[in-house]
Amino acid sequence: MSLDVRKVSSLDRLARLALSALGGLLLTACSREPGPTPAPTGAAGTAAPTAAAAGTGAGAADSPAGLKVGDKAPDFDLMASDGKQHKLSDHVGKEAVVVAWFPKAFTGGCTAQCKSLHDNGETLKKFQVAVYAASVDAPEKNYEFAKSLELDYPILSDPKLDVAKAYGVLNANNMASRWTFYIGKDGKILFIDRQIETAKAGVDVAAKLKELGVPSAPERAAPACRQRCARRLRSPCARAPARAPAPAARSGS
Repeated sequence: MSLDVRKVSSLDRLARLALSALGGLLLTACSREPGPTPAPTGAAGTAAPTAAAAGTGAGAADSPAGLKVGDKAPDFDLMASDGKQHKLSDHVGKEAVVVAWFPKAFTGGCTAQCKSLHDNGETLKKFQVAVYAASVDAPEKNYEFAKSLELDYPILSDPKLDVAKAYGVLNANNMASRWTFYIGKDGKILFIDRQIETAKAGVDVAAKLKELGVPSAPERAAPACRQRCARRLRSPCARAPARAPAPAARSGS
C-alpha cells in the first residue's frame, strides 16, 4: 500500500508545531515564581487580620494598653507642678492613689475638673489617698496652670508620652483622654472612670473612694505644745488656786 507523500509531509509539520507549542508551555510554567501562601482563615472562614490591620497608624505598640480592674498599675516617675519627682511605687503599701488624666492645661473642661478637685480637697483629705492630676503638657506649663488655680495637689507631667501610653490614655491627637484611675494600696487598679463630669469631678472622686472602701485617714495628732498644755490643765495642782500671802508681822509687838 503506497502512502501519499503530501499527507505524510503535512502530518509531520503538524506534529512539529504541536511539540513546539508544548515545549513553550512547559518552559513558561517552569519559569514562573510560586505565588504567595494563602492567608490563614479565621474560625468563621474569613481571612485573619494582619498585624497592620490590628494596630493603628504607628503600629500595635501605640494601641490602648487594655488595663482593667485587678491589673497592676504601671509605675510612673514623673515631675509634677510642685517641682518634685513623684513615683507610684512610693505609695505602695502606704495609701491609695488617684490619677486624674486630663487633655490640656488652660482649657475650659480641664480647668473645671482641676478646680473641682481643689474645691473638694478637704473631703478628699479624709481618705488615705494621694491625689494627682496628670497630662502630657510640659512641667513648666502645668506649673503655671496649677499656680493660676492655687491647687493644693500636684499635676504630673508626661511630655514623653510613655506613661500615657502605658495607661492607654493617649489618643489620636497625642493628648491624654479624660480618664481617672483609682489604684489601691497594693498597687492594683480598683476602678477606671472614663465618664468624667468636669464640674463635679471632686465630688465624684470622693464618692468613689467611699464606694471602693478606701480607709479614712487617721486623725492628726495635736501639736506637742497643745498636748503639754492639756496635761497641765488636767493636773489637780494646776487647777488649785494659789494661796494668799501671809500678813506681815507688826513691829514692836
